[in-house]
Amino acid sequence: MSQGTIEVAGQSLFPTYARYPQAIVKGEGSWLWDSEGNKYLDFMSGIAVTNLGHAPQKVKEALMAQLDQLWHISNLFQIPNQAEAAKLITDNSCADAVFFCNSGAEANEAAIKLARRYQQKVKGNGRFEIITFHQSFHGRTLATLTATGQEKVKEGFGPLPAGFKHIELNDLEALKAAITSETAAVMLEMVQAEGGIHPVDRDYIQAVAALCKAEGILLIVDEIQTGIGRTGKLFAYEHFGIEPDIFTMAKGLGSGFPVGAMAAKEALREAFTAGSHGSTFGGTPIATAAVKATLETVVGEQLPARAAKQGQYLMDQLRSKLADSSFVTEVRGLGLIVGIECKEPVGDLIVEAQQQGLLVITAGPNVIRLLPNLLVTNEEIDQAVSILAEILLKR
Repeated sequence: MSQGTIEVAGQSLFPTYARYPQAIVKGEGSWLWDSEGNKYLDFMSGIAVTNLGHAPQKVKEALMAQLDQLWHISNLFQIPNQAEAAKLITDNSCADAVFFCNSGAEANEAAIKLARRYQQKVKGNGRFEIITFHQSFHGRTLATLTATGQEKVKEGFGPLPAGFKHIELNDLEALKAAITSETAAVMLEMVQAEGGIHPVDRDYIQAVAALCKAEGILLIVDEIQTGIGRTGKLFAYEHFGIEPDIFTMAKGLGSGFPVGAMAAKEALREAFTAGSHGSTFGGTPIATAAVKATLETVVGEQLPARAAKQGQYLMDQLRSKLADSSFVTEVRGLGLIVGIECKEPVGDLIVEAQQQGLLVITAGPNVIRLLPNLLVTNEEIDQAVSILAEILLKR
């Protein structure tokens, strides 16, 4: 299909995305090809989705084997893949129970519902309010865009659901002031990815966890973008010496196959009784075959530790090559989620990088976000840094 034919066909879609002109048709490892045969080094990973690179062999084999057996069966029946995938999550985290869904927004919806239902049905205290943070991002359903601390995602969608409050990150006094007898949970990201690649302060999150425990408030950690090894741990909360009551995951969980999950501590199990929540396509045999193969690879090959090492190499190289730049103000990140903050908007620099064969993305107007896969090599990092340095040092 030619570029022109693709553009004509695309007129049948809602214009909800500001799309680049390339039609990407093939991927392998860290590389992508468009319909014109151009090759790109991928430092987007589908926005932190293809953590094992494109078309990883073990996941591909698991999916092909499952396609020959069973595609879908209702959650009214036992699904062995689902149970085994859940056990992989609980065996490698602080969670005791898992609910599978289809996306990160659905996982966060499930977390919000679980927190409210636990407080109201199990604890019997009527609490419903969720405290979140400015510059956070939790999804685009009505509840999760309301939870999101960015006004741009809310425009035109009112009236928004009640029960959400937003405060500044890393400000403990602001949190204390926001807590009332109606506070059910505090929900946050360990790295605000869409908000500019801002890791949470360690002392702050430990104080938040202690405060939540003392006040009977649930702590929800959104691991949609930071989970599945990306930050140098299987889940980012592990860096900070805390254990959330609830955490969510999606993106890298299925290596590109659409799947999400919400995981929680044992005490919350009784809040989600039969019929209280559900999803027709949550945890299908196909989806959880992808989850199993992905987690077995990430855990079995110790890829979080590799991500920590490669992430440090990436940041070291960027800081070295960009040290003389007056345009770059900071390089920051955690593992392989890295941001380059600049003095001016970087949208045109993203396009320039594409023209030189490198795919990166923004994290807010002034930050270039780098999300290579966990198997990225030093040579690939060097190539990406060289392209970025050439672009940025001219500014």
